[in-house]
Amino acid sequence: MAFFDDFCKSVVALDKKIRFAGIADGDGTLEGTSEREGLTPVMKPEERAQYAITAATRQYTRLRWEYLLGKISYASSHYTKIIRATIPIADENRRLAHVLLLSFDPDADDFHQIITKKIIPLVKQNMERFMQEAQK
Repeated sequence: MAFFDDFCKSVVALDKKIRFAGIADGDGTLEGTSEREGLTPVMKPEERAQYAITAATRQYTRLRWEYLLGKISYASSHYTKIIRATIPIADENRRLAHVLLLSFDPDADDFHQIITKKIIPLVKQNMERFMQEAQK
């Protein structure tokens, strides 16, 4: 879909350390992706699709514990080749609508700042559109 692809392109353009951005629905189906130009991807498209499904499943689990632990902003995993992060996009009742999948260069020591100061504000600016798309 055009909105999701455009949003992912906007995310990748926020910082040179962002390698990939993808949006999956609550079931883990990829709805849009973008990657940094000239990049050699670490994952094949089929592997990304599988990753999106498992990421959505993990987000449901994380949202389940929010009542006890507090609201989750994002989750990250540090691998040798990349840093991966997921941001849940949920409605006001904390029902998962989408998951933003991200990857960063492995030397992106400031990935937390990139997520909290650049990416999450962009998600919030587009929250109404995300919720509209989830209703379709």
